[in-house]
Amino acid sequence: MRAVETVPTDGSPEAAARLGSLASAAVEGDGPAVLPTGPDEPAPPPELRTPVDDAVAAVVTTTGSTGAPKAVLLPAAALRASADATYARIGPPGRWLLALPAHHVAGLQVLLRSARAGVPAAAMDLRDGFRPDAFAAAAADAGASYTSLVPTQLLRLLDAGGPAADALRSFTAVLLGGAAADPVLLVRARTAGVPVVTTYGMSETCGGCVYEGRPLAGVTVTLEEDGRIRLSGATLAAGYRGAVSDADRAAFTADGFRTNDVGAWTPDGRLRVLGRADDVIVTGGEKVAPATVERALLAQAGVREACAVGLPDPEWGARVVAAVVGDGLDGDALRVAVAPGLGRAAPRAVAVLDALPLRGIGKPDRAAVRAYLASCFGGSDRT
Repeated sequence: MRAVETVPTDGSPEAAARLGSLASAAVEGDGPAVLPTGPDEPAPPPELRTPVDDAVAAVVTTTGSTGAPKAVLLPAAALRASADATYARIGPPGRWLLALPAHHVAGLQVLLRSARAGVPAAAMDLRDGFRPDAFAAAAADAGASYTSLVPTQLLRLLDAGGPAADALRSFTAVLLGGAAADPVLLVRARTAGVPVVTTYGMSETCGGCVYEGRPLAGVTVTLEEDGRIRLSGATLAAGYRGAVSDADRAAFTADGFRTNDVGAWTPDGRLRVLGRADDVIVTGGEKVAPATVERALLAQAGVREACAVGLPDPEWGARVVAAVVGDGLDGDALRVAVAPGLGRAAPRAVAVLDALPLRGIGKPDRAAVRAYLASCFGGSDRT
């Protein structure tokens, strides 16, 4: 068995460097497995810190369906396979710039991919949050070939323009994950010369394992009859520990990891992620994927972000409502504009917000959006 060492991170480059060194050693079979924690997080409970199997190099915390902490066990072989498959897809091994929280799996993988290339990652100082000017300065100093961002960060960098946009163009590849990417944002970035590579994955797959809709080498994607995405292959985690529910236990099977996401294949054989299965809105007996509504809203002029959710409705079971972020927007006008193309999936109400509430490393907090929209619209379906 292998000891587990808690490794605190505070957003500083020094803390990231220490985590990268310890995690790299763990992947190579030296020292304890690492359990990263974020700024101001309490110490992990004892059940997450007990020794693990010798094959496990990292223990990454996440939140289960009960809201209690649990952890994903990441084998060294899976982390190595993920890094190697990434390079096989995007380019030769090189240095990375860390612009994400180091204790999340995406941040940890930035550190490990760089170590796999034989050079420590450069790291932004995130103690005061993510700033486009700081990103530009860090990129100029780092000489890095790669970085990894979430859509909110990419949007802010493009909006800042100047040195921030120049920094984006300097990379060989900019991985984009953590949340669904707005197609309009992707077009804008690529038109600006940014080498964006969209990724899909989770802690249970050592981070991104599907790039631009196609699985990495050694990864298999299967869609079940209901569209549920199942992932298997070399990058799969060894399972969970901590506050594990029956549903969590059932997710890992001999056939791989059954995600809580639904998807579909595009005509050219790429995976399109439609959203979480429990986010699907059933209105009048019809299943509506929030992503379908969000894409329609994001295609409208001035809309920068969008989040669609369902609210209880006595007639329809649920009605679709949405929140958007942008400049000079009118919620009712947007509702009317997208209605013809969406049919029954069209939102009954659209609210304009200054910003979407977020969770984790940049995913919309749908529960918070739902609560806010319920307070705005209640039983009404007008803006």
